[in-house]
Amino acid sequence: MIMVDVQAGAEAIAGRPTVAEAAEQGARLVDLWPLTSAEHLANDAKYAEDLQVRISMVLAQLMTGEDVTIPDAEYVYEGAEDIPGRPQDLVDALMAANDAIEAASRAQDDQSRMFADLAETLGSGWDQARRQDVVAGAAKAEQSLDDRNKSPESPQNKEGVAQALATSLEICRDLLQRAGADPDHAAAAAPVLVYVNELNERLGIPRAFLSDEDVVRALKVLDDPQAFADLLAPLVGAEWDHHRQEVLWDPEEAKRKAKEDDERKSREALQAKFAHVPEDPNKPPVEL
Repeated sequence: MIMVDVQAGAEAIAGRPTVAEAAEQGARLVDLWPLTSAEHLANDAKYAEDLQVRISMVLAQLMTGEDVTIPDAEYVYEGAEDIPGRPQDLVDALMAANDAIEAASRAQDDQSRMFADLAETLGSGWDQARRQDVVAGAAKAEQSLDDRNKSPESPQNKEGVAQALATSLEICRDLLQRAGADPDHAAAAAPVLVYVNELNERLGIPRAFLSDEDVVRALKVLDDPQAFADLLAPLVGAEWDHHRQEVLWDPEEAKRKAKEDDERKSREALQAKFAHVPEDPNKPPVEL
């Protein structure tokens, strides 16, 4: 399979409407930083924990092909080494996923060592040739990152986020091809997904989340860069919107809105209950 030039591929998709819309969502999120409110910092830390739980769930699903649940992933994230009534291979996959995520976040610049560790930890099924090809692709990704760092364009604005997202998507597509990932070999994608989320941080854009169904759908369009971008960019943008909402979440405001919703529903229920009762034209109006 002939691999495309990553930077040229990124330039080709950076202006697509789906990427531009996701970039707007990303710019709104990135614009919150640096966080200064203790509440926002705590919210962001909670979001990061929830994101790792969700990502570990997806990685375990890709590794085992089993139905892994959020409670499963939460138990293991909190330290469980077995879950009563659940297959041990599922629990082992979740532990491996958490180990891989945490190791990748601490990794330095040795992409060869990092991918060797990820491939082994996540049971990717890569042979030596695949591993070498992925490492070569990662070296190209690092060069793209170096070139980007020389550019005056900042990811803080919409255009900068669009370019960073396009670069991330094209690197992801390239590495998935090199890894031999396809819908029948989805586990081969797991190390790439972990690597690309760390790469996003270095590109100045937030991490993203894909479900196992999203990953399989993406693997079906690897040969079409535009279809790949049009599929994933809205998913990434939606996750960035969710991240922003989680950071800005105000428990007091949430309580107030919940109370207003309860009161509205009570009024509507009362009105529906007496809707069949004819009104007395001589009765003064009563506020419900």
